[in-house]
Amino acid sequence: MTSKTPSIVLAGGGTAGHISPLLAIAAALRSASPAAAILAVGTPSGMETRLVPAAGVELATIDRVPFPRKPSADLVRLPARLAGAVRQAGAILDKAAADVLVGVGGYVCTPMYLAARKRRIPIVIHEANARPGLANRVGALLTHRVAVAFANTPLRHATHVGMPMRSEISGLDRAAARTAAREALGLDPAQPALIVTGGSSGAQSINRTIAAAVDRLAGAGIQTLHITGRGKTVLDAAGNPLAADGYRQVEYIDGMELAYAAADVLLARSGAATVCEVAAVGVPAVLVPLPIGNGEQALNAAGLVAAGGAILVSDRDLTAEWVDKELVPLVTDQPRLAAMSASSYRLGIRNADQRMADLILEAVKA
Repeated sequence: MTSKTPSIVLAGGGTAGHISPLLAIAAALRSASPAAAILAVGTPSGMETRLVPAAGVELATIDRVPFPRKPSADLVRLPARLAGAVRQAGAILDKAAADVLVGVGGYVCTPMYLAARKRRIPIVIHEANARPGLANRVGALLTHRVAVAFANTPLRHATHVGMPMRSEISGLDRAAARTAAREALGLDPAQPALIVTGGSSGAQSINRTIAAAVDRLAGAGIQTLHITGRGKTVLDAAGNPLAADGYRQVEYIDGMELAYAAADVLLARSGAATVCEVAAVGVPAVLVPLPIGNGEQALNAAGLVAAGGAILVSDRDLTAEWVDKELVPLVTDQPRLAAMSASSYRLGIRNADQRMADLILEAVKA
């Protein structure tokens, strides 16, 4: 296969945090090299089985091989399971006649990295989180082509490129899009707007706090759009969907660029994609790191908070009283929000998808 028609295999999945940058990279590759053959690889149980084909990208799958953290029967079976997944990965790379493997993290990546290394296929890595996952820590031992979304991510050979994201977000002009976005979301174009999201799967603790604070927000003249997450409709004491003046809830919206354009303030978890998108578009944010896991969400938010573009509040401290004391004054303080927006936008990187495409195509030619 010539360098004019490269075969590019993209590995990653499990969560939207892996799949979104993978699809953004795929779109940038299609623009940079329209003749390229692009194949994504995931596992049969991840969100990629729905999201990748829906984006028009071909998907292959290999077995999911989790790495047990404690002694167990699964740990005993790990070598055989990993060897089987590596064989599956190798068969996919061979069938695709892959010129390069691109990994964005997730269970699928370790066997793909090992199979590519065995075949001397160039490996390019993108790590989304400030604290890298196990698969990409392994992968970074096998290649010097390592890109990261956050400048402080501790990976060998790391180059800071930012977070690949959809062009609808990276190219968003919030001021120009605000009125239309608010109308599309059922919001008043002239009233201060708080938009709350816990991510695609929702965040029950955030949902409970906002439900308890709706009257305080409305009393301050703030309208709230609450994106609760799929299957997480907020109910009132009678078991009906919560309804209140100035409050609207939906389980999800198609296109977070609408939320970013409509919001005076975004209240959200600090997943890597959210933090990078908030900076890219310059929306003032209150970030509430996930209280479980290895602490990567607080690390993701650290740079944006230090730059003045966001406020960090712990999940434990996010109460209706905190909303009344801290959030209400913020949403209604336009000079402060303007300063936060400018600080955020200065930190944002809006061409990470193109930078990744360039890095990948350079690896093909090397």
